Amino acid sequence: MAASPHILLVEDDVSLRTLLAEELELDGYGVTTAGNLAEAVAAITPALPDLVVSDLRLPDGDGLTLLARLQAAGHRVPLIIITAFGTVDQAVEALKAGADDFLTKPLSTDHLRLKVRRLLDQASLTSELAHYRSQAQAGGSLGLIGESPVMQRLRTEIRQVARSSAAVLINGESGTGKELVARAIHRESDRRQRPFVAVNCAGIPQELMESEFFGHEAGAFTGARQARNGLFAEADGGTLLLDEIGEMPLPLQAKLLRVLQEGTIKPVGSDQEESVDVRVVAATHVDLLDAVARGVFREDLYYRLETLAIPVPPLRERNDDVELLAMHFLQEAARRHGRGPMQLAEATLVTLTDYPFPGNVRELSSAIERAVTFCEGSVVQPEHLPARVRQRQATADTAASPRAGLEAASLAEWPTLEQLQNDYVARVMAAVDGNKRRAAGILGVNRRTLYRWLEAGGTVMRKGVGVGEGEVETGER
Repeated sequence: MAASPHILLVEDDVSLRTLLAEELELDGYGVTTAGNLAEAVAAITPALPDLVVSDLRLPDGDGLTLLARLQAAGHRVPLIIITAFGTVDQAVEALKAGADDFLTKPLSTDHLRLKVRRLLDQASLTSELAHYRSQAQAGGSLGLIGESPVMQRLRTEIRQVARSSAAVLINGESGTGKELVARAIHRESDRRQRPFVAVNCAGIPQELMESEFFGHEAGAFTGARQARNGLFAEADGGTLLLDEIGEMPLPLQAKLLRVLQEGTIKPVGSDQEESVDVRVVAATHVDLLDAVARGVFREDLYYRLETLAIPVPPLRERNDDVELLAMHFLQEAARRHGRGPMQLAEATLVTLTDYPFPGNVRELSSAIERAVTFCEGSVVQPEHLPARVRQRQATADTAASPRAGLEAASLAEWPTLEQLQNDYVARVMAAVDGNKRRAAGILGVNRRTLYRWLEAGGTVMRKGVGVGEGEVETGER
């Protein structure tokens, strides 16, 4: 059984430190506490914690000094900064310095527990990603990232298909990684030591397709000054990927069918057929059966290819893999940009997993590339993502809020956060007929915080009715 994550809690307020330690221990974490920077440094010397929660201001320094010491030693430990309301600007600076998140006092213990769990999950993802990479080097993951049921099934189908030498048809939406699947089939087959050649049928002019595929003799057409081998000859003994095969013209489809049946090609301008040993893997994002019905794809070729068909799932059907893929693309992009270790903020992960990604894995990769480009610190926030991804989450958040439809109002009409909070607290108090204990439970805060909110909002509640400031509440519960 894996050991429980261990957390270092650094807080000089004894009562708060005790409360937070108890809350974290109730969630099953091991907790070491420190009241100042010196104790914290001493605590990390024998063994690194899995996560650090530290107050920004400490009696003998600050949480950023602890962060700097960890970074200088080359350690990447998730760190949450706790700050008072008056030091939010410093907390933002802490994020730029490499902290993963921050919380403001007074603390919501539920909020802290959520952030701790999310950061530890993200650290686990990083570890899992490293595991996948080691597996990829050993061939275990086939170079495909993801552990969702559909991805496990896809790997099984790849291994089964790789044992055959028959043609394969890979179906999938644009951006799902059809070429990666084709390469995995090649690597798992006994042709792995021979060439893998990929061509996009949509990228070749129709008048040049026959020559590109089968080669030509010198003088076969204007400009053909010397003989040239085609793609089939280049892939001899190996695998040829025909991407977007639905774009192949009908006359060439007939010649492709002959290659599959006879194993021979005839270069343009030649009277002699040449034998080739090539495994054809075709890929498409269109419905070829519909293309057959429309008369733009040969039925006999379709059924020749369809015998070994592999569907590649869209990203929306493997949503559990989004976080793992995002972490992979983040690390790859950070390396290309010459950046240090980077992380995805909790809100960023929520935004990514909520978005359907119609462009699939390719769109996710592009979104992370943009985020790394625009992120100045080490933690990617939602605002670094493309607008279309952010707007999806903003719409969902608005629809779920007490002010649904806010997006339709002008900016001048938007309420402040304080107004939204006061409005929501008043609605909860009315719903529970002024019962503060129940209201605090619904709001996820203690009653002392609720009292402060009610006082700040200038409203107390009596029998579910708002009472103006200065009036007296009777029958407090």
